[in-house]
Amino acid sequence: MKETITLNTQEQKRVMVLNRLLVGQLTAAEAAVLLKLSERQVRRLSAAYQQEGAAALAHGNRGRKPVQSISEEVRSQVIELASTTYVGCNYQQLRDLLAERDGIEFSRTSVRRILLAAGIASPRKQRRRQHRRRRVRYAQEGMLVQIDGSRHAWLGDRGPWLCLLAAIDDATGTLAAAVFREEEDAAGYFLLVQQLLEQHGRPLALYHDRHGIFQQNSAATEADSLEEQLAGKQDPTQFGRLLEELEITSIAARSPQAKGRVERLFGTLQERLVMQLRLAEASTLEQANQVLESYLPRFNAQFAVAATQEGSAYRPLQETLHAADLFCFKYLRIVAADNTISFAKQRLQLLPDAQRRSYAKARIQVHEHFDGHLSVHSAGRCVATTEAPLETSTMRTRSGPRGGTDVSMVSQTPSSAVVLLNQASTAELGESGACQVDQSSAPRRPAATHPWRKPWVKPKRTKSLDT
Repeated sequence: MKETITLNTQEQKRVMVLNRLLVGQLTAAEAAVLLKLSERQVRRLSAAYQQEGAAALAHGNRGRKPVQSISEEVRSQVIELASTTYVGCNYQQLRDLLAERDGIEFSRTSVRRILLAAGIASPRKQRRRQHRRRRVRYAQEGMLVQIDGSRHAWLGDRGPWLCLLAAIDDATGTLAAAVFREEEDAAGYFLLVQQLLEQHGRPLALYHDRHGIFQQNSAATEADSLEEQLAGKQDPTQFGRLLEELEITSIAARSPQAKGRVERLFGTLQERLVMQLRLAEASTLEQANQVLESYLPRFNAQFAVAATQEGSAYRPLQETLHAADLFCFKYLRIVAADNTISFAKQRLQLLPDAQRRSYAKARIQVHEHFDGHLSVHSAGRCVATTEAPLETSTMRTRSGPRGGTDVSMVSQTPSSAVVLLNQASTAELGESGACQVDQSSAPRRPAATHPWRKPWVKPKRTKSLDT
């Protein structure tokens, strides 16, 4: 029995035109125009149609298995990997991992078709899209860099939650710098900018949100310093001070959508980087940063785009500036009369030098470096310091009834007060450890007939003789 062939719409059109050609209603030239074929091809189709019927118009490969079809063995391997090793990956990420790690190179459409046939849908949920107008990228690399932090379960259940701080170039989409931190803190952003400076240079501007790390979010009040009240605004934050010294413009976004490029970056990394960390079995902060460092070049090679304008707007660090003097926290202090300063429960003694013999009452700047040590600077130069000795204890009286032997020595150092006994009190200590007090010097109680114990009676007033 001859197999029945179903013709598609184009083939049915050819049957109708060829029937009219065979009965003489159309010429070969007119049929060629209608079928968009040459006259020679129309004659070939007509001869085959007369000999074999409508089956001659069907394509010869219909019903045959394609040469490049995916075997059932490979399909089963893809389904198994998607269900075990690469579980949680979307279609595009799974396609990249199969090509990179297993040597299975398919298109995203093929991977999607295989998984949907097996009932495995993409884990990424599609939200209803809103109409937004995308901002045009900056023309040159280094003109604008967007920075932000994302707290996420990057290590899964193998380790603690971490915060990824990242910087992405607006013109090229290059992941310029990234670092894992335990929390989103100012020290982490200092390390992020330092990494950006070492690998690329100083950008013209940084685009960020309105977090308190980047800028002061309130006007000056009476609680602020006199300089801040006169200026009508608070002093910049530590990070804001760093950008001013590096001559980098700070731009604060008014909505998350305004810095959508870095927001979409975290959406991509929360799928791809999480998988890389899981495959590397990273479980600590140090291991996560090692995986991140090796993954950055591969990410940029795949997702970076060319800028519309050639060249780079990144600027190198000036020779007059030193990274050690920039990437630290700076605080103002006033030197005491004995040339000492107090900082974070520490007391430093400023030593004389060729510039000044005494720094008493001078305004100096304390630099707190990330390795824990402190340095003191005055007028742009570093001042030699040493650890200040503890202060001498001074005598003072306590509140309460006077008399007795309750005398204490109290230290004025930041440590807890230490009570000391004087030499006279120490000599009076007996073998029992109690202080022996002279009974003759003890205060006496007044007698019962003492005037102090009699009730007070208001005296009567006498009448005047004139009345």
